[in-house]
Amino acid sequence: MRCVRAILYGVMLVAATGPLSVPTGAELQWQEPKMEPVRVRIVALAWNHHPTSFFANEEVFIADMQIAKDESRLVKLVYSFLPYQPRLSDNGLDYSIVHELQAARDPDCDQTVSEITTGRVGDWRQDQSQLKYSTDAPAVNLERHKKRLPCYVTSAADYTRPVHQSAND
Repeated sequence: MRCVRAILYGVMLVAATGPLSVPTGAELQWQEPKMEPVRVRIVALAWNHHPTSFFANEEVFIADMQIAKDESRLVKLVYSFLPYQPRLSDNGLDYSIVHELQAARDPDCDQTVSEITTGRVGDWRQDQSQLKYSTDAPAVNLERHKKRLPCYVTSAADYTRPVHQSAND
């Protein structure tokens, strides 16, 4: 009986003093990433791996993200999917397909093109240093693109649809 009273007393003490130890607003900065609609053309598949049947998988692409009607910029696109969901590359690596999806900007995964394609020592991606280009995609000049590409993260659940358009549309 003393044990039960001690536990109840401890629970009541924590409940009573809990509001006094709540972190301030500055410490509660974690938020869900802000998803935004984006339209991208896949330039190249940077890497993927053999999918597992137990965990989430991912593919990393270099893509042209549409900024305005006639303006785009290169971005890194990380696409995650579960074993029962389709890969983004299942739609084919075709530059004429515009993929509409919801994605979140993640500055923590920004990388240069050479960093994306070069694995580190011991990294299982190490042997996949070649880009696999989409049909009719412009080649990425590794010497020209020294700046970090902004990274966008998405998943199969946030994929809207592929739209077939010529590169001139």
